[in-house]
Amino acid sequence: MAVKFRDYYEVLGVSKTATEDEIKKAYRKLARKLHPDVNPGDNSAEEKFKELNEAYEVLSDPEKRKRYDQLGKNWKAGADFTPPPGWENASVEYGDFGDGFGRSGGPSGFSDFFESMFGGRRGTRAGAGFAMRGQDVEAEISLTLEEAHRGGSRKITLQATETCPDCGGSGSKDGKPCPTCRGAGAIRRPKSLDVTIPAGVRDGSVIRLAGQGEPGTNGAKAGDLFLRVRIEPHRLFSVVGEDDVQIELPVAPWEAALGAKVSVPTLEGSVDMTIPAGAQGGQRLRLRGQGLSRRGGGRGDQYVKLKIVIPSKLTSKEKELFEKLLEESRFNARELMTGGK
Repeated sequence: MAVKFRDYYEVLGVSKTATEDEIKKAYRKLARKLHPDVNPGDNSAEEKFKELNEAYEVLSDPEKRKRYDQLGKNWKAGADFTPPPGWENASVEYGDFGDGFGRSGGPSGFSDFFESMFGGRRGTRAGAGFAMRGQDVEAEISLTLEEAHRGGSRKITLQATETCPDCGGSGSKDGKPCPTCRGAGAIRRPKSLDVTIPAGVRDGSVIRLAGQGEPGTNGAKAGDLFLRVRIEPHRLFSVVGEDDVQIELPVAPWEAALGAKVSVPTLEGSVDMTIPAGAQGGQRLRLRGQGLSRRGGGRGDQYVKLKIVIPSKLTSKEKELFEKLLEESRFNARELMTGGK
C-alpha cells in the first residue's frame, strides 16, 4: 500500500548530518512552541506536535534513524511511498504516545508511513510506553545587590508545566483523550518554589533547580529549572570588575583640603575612613575586603570616589570665611590646565 513519505529531517528543521544533540535541541525548541497546552484548541498545532514526536521517535533512535536513512535521499515529503520488500518483517521496538495525542493512522498513534516503515507495535521500551525526560526551563530571578552578596532564600512563583493529575501524564483517560489536559499529559498552573541563593552570585549567574522543569512523559524524569540572575541597580553602589563595588562619596571642600575622618556606607554597614589632606575630586580611595563575597571565599574591595560639593546656600559667616580665603590664598586652579602646580 502506498503512503505519503514523511521527511523527518524537514519536520525537525535539521540537516541529514545533524548530531544527536542538534536533533534533541531542535525537538525541544519546537515541542515548547507546539505543545497542545500552549495552543489550546489549535488543531493545526496539535497535528504538527504529533508529527514532531513521530520524527523525534525515529531520528533520536540510532537503529530507526539508520533504517530510515537507508531509503536514500531522493524522497520528498508528500510523495507516494511503498516500502521495499521485506521491510514489513522488521522488528524495531518503539514506544507509544497513546490516544492522548490522537491517532493519525496506525495502531501506535503514529502515521501510516511510520507503520509501513517499522511495522506494527512489536514491543515497548523499558517502562510504560515512550518515556522521555522533561524539557529544561529557563527563567529570570531579580536580586538586590545585598541578596547577591549575602545569599539567602527567596520564594518565587512562575507558570509551570506539571504532570496532569487526572491521567498521570498518559494523556488518556477511560480510553479517550484526557479532558483535563486535552491529551497533552500536562497542564500549566502557577507554581511556588523556595530558591536558595548562594552567596556571591553575579549578574548572569545561573542557579539550577534539579527536577523543577517540564515533567517527563510516562514516568521519565522531569527537566531542570535554570534561573538566570539579574542584579537590580543599586542607589549607592555600582559593581566594578568581577568582585569590587564603588560608591561616590560627597565631601566638603574643607574636608578635602584639611583631611577628615568620615563614615562610609558598605554592604555590611558603615565604616570609618580617613580622607587624606589635599584630596581631590574624582580621587578613588580603597577599602580592602569590603566588596562582594566570592563563591570560593573572601571578598573583593570597595572603592570610594570622592565628590567635592559646595554648599548651595552659604550663611553669612560661611560667606565671610570664603571671602577671607579668597583674599589670603594664592592658589590658582586654572594653572592646573597648563600643568602648573
